[in-house]
Amino acid sequence: MTHEYERIEVPRNGLRLHLNENTGGCSPRVLAAIGRLGPADLATYPDYGDVHTAVARFFGVDESRLLLTNGLDEGILAAAVAWLRGSARDEAIIIEPAFGMYADAVEAAGGHMVTVLPDDQLGVPLAATVAAVTPRTRLVFFASPVNPSGVVVPPEVIGGIARALPPEAVLFLDEAYADFADSHFLGELSHWPNVLVGRTFAKAYGLAGLRAGAVIGHAGAIARLRRIVPPYSLNAAVAAILPVALEDQQHVAWYRGQVEISRELIYAACRRLGLRYWPSQANFVLVHVGDALTRVTAGLAARRIYVRNRSSQPGCAGCVRITAGVAAHTRACVTALEEILGHRGEA
Repeated sequence: MTHEYERIEVPRNGLRLHLNENTGGCSPRVLAAIGRLGPADLATYPDYGDVHTAVARFFGVDESRLLLTNGLDEGILAAAVAWLRGSARDEAIIIEPAFGMYADAVEAAGGHMVTVLPDDQLGVPLAATVAAVTPRTRLVFFASPVNPSGVVVPPEVIGGIARALPPEAVLFLDEAYADFADSHFLGELSHWPNVLVGRTFAKAYGLAGLRAGAVIGHAGAIARLRRIVPPYSLNAAVAAILPVALEDQQHVAWYRGQVEISRELIYAACRRLGLRYWPSQANFVLVHVGDALTRVTAGLAARRIYVRNRSSQPGCAGCVRITAGVAAHTRACVTALEEILGHRGEA
């Protein structure tokens, strides 16, 4: 069966391949659910009973272990506020390269940031992270798959770091891109009361504009977060449509298939062009273009194709991150990249 989005064309206003958004859009069933909202739905504070039950059931956890948030960013900020307590003595460890929100949240919460450099594959180094832990450590932030490398952090690394933390600390594992990976840590979470898992519905579900996230963890840790997050953080539209989005797994499976095709298209182009890339389990690929960085970013932008310059992050000098979404969009990006750099021989 042909999916309607397989006929999708390149948007006239350009390709947003720099923010890891869902380039195919949300499920048509979500749009229909939004259309059913009436004046009273938007004029009254939302009831979260149905959406909370639906999301908890989807993740296979008790409702006491789930907090819905206004985007995953809010969950990250809430964790920083809850565990750092505005004390410059309280430390938060961030493994680079990292999502900028981690550092922003630590700064906003008044904590002290400790950074750890990545391993040579741009993954999370177990020994170096454990060595950075002190009695003042209260929080550890990192993602799996890692942004921007797309590397999945092995469960033994996650567990090794969690085991090394002092009793007051938690590990916040950002699984924003887990919907595109072959494995995730959520199934192990019941064994680790000091680990929080963050999820988002922005990427695979195409709901970035509506801001919907979740934090899952031990009931006591979630209760601590719940005291930080405002009572009506999730808007009425999200409360209504999120269960519908979760039900339409056919749409999610289609988009994940497009991502897998797009990653392979980017890999093949990199081999043809002689560029290094990181095999990814996310909806993006990190590519090393080296001295051609400015030529690539400017040349793509001139064609209204926007990719993310990650050169300033540790271990990412000369690198761009390209969203791998709808295959038609990726083919347009690859064609433009080859025009800019020229073929350097077949892989």
